[in-house]
Amino acid sequence: MRLETLLPLGKVDPGLRTPETKLDIWSVAEDARLLEAVGYDGLVVEETKDDPFTVLTLAAQATERLQLGTAVAIAFPRSPTVMAMNAWTLQKLSRGRFTLGLGSQVRGHIERRYGVPWSPAGPWMREYVQAVRAVWDCWQTGSPLRFTGDHYRLSLMVPLFDAGPIEHPEIPIHLAAVNPTMCSVAGEVADGVRPHPVCTPSYIRSVMLPAVRRGAARADRSLDGFRVCMKPLVASARTEEELVAKVRDARARIAFYASTPGYFAAFEHLGLADLATAAQALSRAQDWEALPGLIDDAVLDQFVVVATHDTVAERLLERFGDVVTDIEFSIAVRDDEDRRRLADLSRVIRGTG
Repeated sequence: MRLETLLPLGKVDPGLRTPETKLDIWSVAEDARLLEAVGYDGLVVEETKDDPFTVLTLAAQATERLQLGTAVAIAFPRSPTVMAMNAWTLQKLSRGRFTLGLGSQVRGHIERRYGVPWSPAGPWMREYVQAVRAVWDCWQTGSPLRFTGDHYRLSLMVPLFDAGPIEHPEIPIHLAAVNPTMCSVAGEVADGVRPHPVCTPSYIRSVMLPAVRRGAARADRSLDGFRVCMKPLVASARTEEELVAKVRDARARIAFYASTPGYFAAFEHLGLADLATAAQALSRAQDWEALPGLIDDAVLDQFVVVATHDTVAERLLERFGDVVTDIEFSIAVRDDEDRRRLADLSRVIRGTG
């Protein structure tokens, strides 16, 4: 299994809360070098409060082996040609270490945060990926830019704006997904899928992967090398005492996800449709403090890996080892002991020690 992480080290999705530690853009290069030194496979950057392509530029310049990727960049607010150039530049800078992870976002954010008209996400994303690849093919082979779809019509590439061929033109594209439609699109046009943290191993195995295979069959393409890259829900700390607060935060994260209609299928799959409905009602009432109370220990155990730092690697492998190819996790590094634990975590998960 390949091991990657977001920044800052030890970052967890805050759910309802503001993150305890924000990304320090001044430490990106140092953290990237540390990850490379302790044996991590990759560093991924999400698009929340900082531009992921800028952050990855800093990491690319500071490393030689570490794989780099967006996890994820939001596709629809950017034209495919703009996205193609961002990825092409990072692939050149990193000498072939970049993966373009794309996400659709939900309708409310697309319309009200980005100001872009909404369209059904599955067909839109399929066309978006095809358009990005059409631009790359134009640059790499010199063939005319000819792409026509429902959303994009691309037919102009003059020499001034032609980025030209690069040494490593095969840039993998991964799609963030929860529901079968986007999983099917990933199987049809992408090189990997990034399940949302709310997706349990059972849901990935029973719902997502069959949809990926249906998409691949529809396009008559092989899934050899296809990646399943998971950012799991984890509550982990140095000691059992410190773990108490992490578990509290994990309950809040699950409750927040349960209140989001787009993730309903993942809860329904586990027989938790009533819980999700109750969470949605509390969300509509803006009763945020009541949400975590919906998550009892049984529900917590279904969604969250709870473990101290000395056992968390084994627990992650037990839960995800037979269903994902890449996993995202790290611990905060405050001293030499934490650095050793991070190196141990890398060896165990990657099977190198």
